[in-house]
Amino acid sequence: MPEVESAFLSVDPKNGAIRSLVGGFDFGRNKFNHATQAWRQPGSSFKPFIYSAALEKGFTPISIVDDAPISIPASVTGSQVWEPKNYDGRFEGPMRVRTALAKSKNMVSIRLLQTSGVHFVQDYVTRFGFDAEKHPAYLTMALGAGSVTPWQMVTGYSVFANGGYKIQPFIVSQIRDDKDQVLAEAQPQVAGDESLLVIDPRNAFLMDSMLRDVTIYGTAGRASGTLKRRDLAGKTGTTNEHVDAWFCGYQRTLVGCSWIGFDQPRNMGRGETGGTAALPAWIGYMGKALKD
Repeated sequence: MPEVESAFLSVDPKNGAIRSLVGGFDFGRNKFNHATQAWRQPGSSFKPFIYSAALEKGFTPISIVDDAPISIPASVTGSQVWEPKNYDGRFEGPMRVRTALAKSKNMVSIRLLQTSGVHFVQDYVTRFGFDAEKHPAYLTMALGAGSVTPWQMVTGYSVFANGGYKIQPFIVSQIRDDKDQVLAEAQPQVAGDESLLVIDPRNAFLMDSMLRDVTIYGTAGRASGTLKRRDLAGKTGTTNEHVDAWFCGYQRTLVGCSWIGFDQPRNMGRGETGGTAALPAWIGYMGKALKD
């Protein structure tokens, strides 16, 4: 029996209808629903929301940002010197924003957040359904150090999938009694309703374009390679010490989010990244759900 836990959630980005929900390995063993109740660090899977905020502040996919070391002195952090690293430990110098997202470059994310303004970004992410208080206004927000649930993540990624509209996921569409009379019915709000527009459609278009690159030549290149499709988009996420692994992604008719980690957060082991631990479940599901 695996010790590690997981969650998988998929939703129709047009109206919020939940298509699948896996809350853990075995309900008999653990009744905690990780898809809706687990508050975890999203790591790099949170970066698209930082990038979207940066586009709002005037950056473009071809803006050049330096992937160079950053050192924040103790006088600023209030505790000790902060010297973040990229996952691979390498710094590649000036690069386009588009390339930085595909390669998940931490230094570029931090610089985008710094230039956009941490308080602006903290407020901006609430448009996607995240809680501002769960994402303190520090530069660590750029690395996904806040807290999210998989439910929030599919809601957020749906905004990129449907052109900028925030939908409300729902599980039960209708309840009928033994006489087949409808007792309750979901009243989903549908993407396209102007009152639901939370980001500029041009912003959503550019983010979709950049997130497709992630699945073609970036950290999730396995997705397009395995499924032989060019219409997939998404982002991997790996937190410090390999505690949480994520992959959130979509094809414009379906958004899916895969998470894996221990109930009591601890290291899953070397190399257990979003691309190796969480992405295979997403590929397995999408391969069947998007067939034909």
